[in-house]
Amino acid sequence: MAATAIVQNEVFRDHVTRDGHPECPGRFDAAMAGIRRTALNGRLTWLASRTAGDDDLLLCHTRAYLERVREDIEAGAWLLSTGDTDLCSCSEAVAREAVGAALSATDAVVADGGCAFCPVRPPGHHAGPSRGMGFCIYNNAAIAARHAQRRHGIERILIVDWDVHHGNGTQDIFVEDPTVFYFSTHQWPSYPGTGRADENGRGAGRGTTMNCPLPAGACRRDVVDEFLYRLVPAMAAFKPGLVIVSAGFDSRRGDPLGHLCLTDDDFAELTRIVRGIADTHAGGRLVSMLEGGYDLDGLASAVCAHVTALAAG
Repeated sequence: MAATAIVQNEVFRDHVTRDGHPECPGRFDAAMAGIRRTALNGRLTWLASRTAGDDDLLLCHTRAYLERVREDIEAGAWLLSTGDTDLCSCSEAVAREAVGAALSATDAVVADGGCAFCPVRPPGHHAGPSRGMGFCIYNNAAIAARHAQRRHGIERILIVDWDVHHGNGTQDIFVEDPTVFYFSTHQWPSYPGTGRADENGRGAGRGTTMNCPLPAGACRRDVVDEFLYRLVPAMAAFKPGLVIVSAGFDSRRGDPLGHLCLTDDDFAELTRIVRGIADTHAGGRLVSMLEGGYDLDGLASAVCAHVTALAAG
């Protein structure tokens, strides 16, 4: 079995947000602490990220949006003009490294098999083709999916999103695309106000979006049942060649930005389910990347459970 790859870069600390902002540099340190806590040693391999270029970003974002981000940074803006995302002078460069980590992980998984986890920031799943919002600048998971298709010829890809917030950006990017299946469990109603059960794709993509909105207070059984009784059967028909996980740990009990009640054991179980899908349909190829998770102790603990389950095979 191939070792589980960790694709990280110390530069992920350099996207500095306002004092007290939940999406803070300490999130990277917490995620790394969780990875080290696994004590997996030889069962992990450490890879460096690369810098994503314009051609990579244009797989999912418009050129006008890329220019808008650059203009905001050059103007010294502290907030992205398209939405609620803090900026500093190096935020755009760090966001390119986050995308690059997702691309490096995808290349490694396709070449060698196995799984990879990317403890990246800023997160990405709220970033759509022409708008960043919700702490996100570029959509790491979506760009990785499109890269896998264009560079590696993988025809069908599953993106699983268990963040407490709906990944509206990822949904928008693939809403008409029948080759990328987007599955999301999330608290509803909640930010960003999307992700109703009847949002199931559009045009040729109808049926390849599956939203599972859950009320505040939903716990293990509610979420796991959606995975077991909706996602797993859907993948028996879809048969993805790669699984990508938008791993948001703000769905963990006690997170300050959410009111779902998952535990570390629950994240381990969800990880085993998506690993089973990857093993059955995708030759075991799975790439996971950090989205939300704002209680730092809880984030470290959840990442430890997730990576341990990834590496367990």
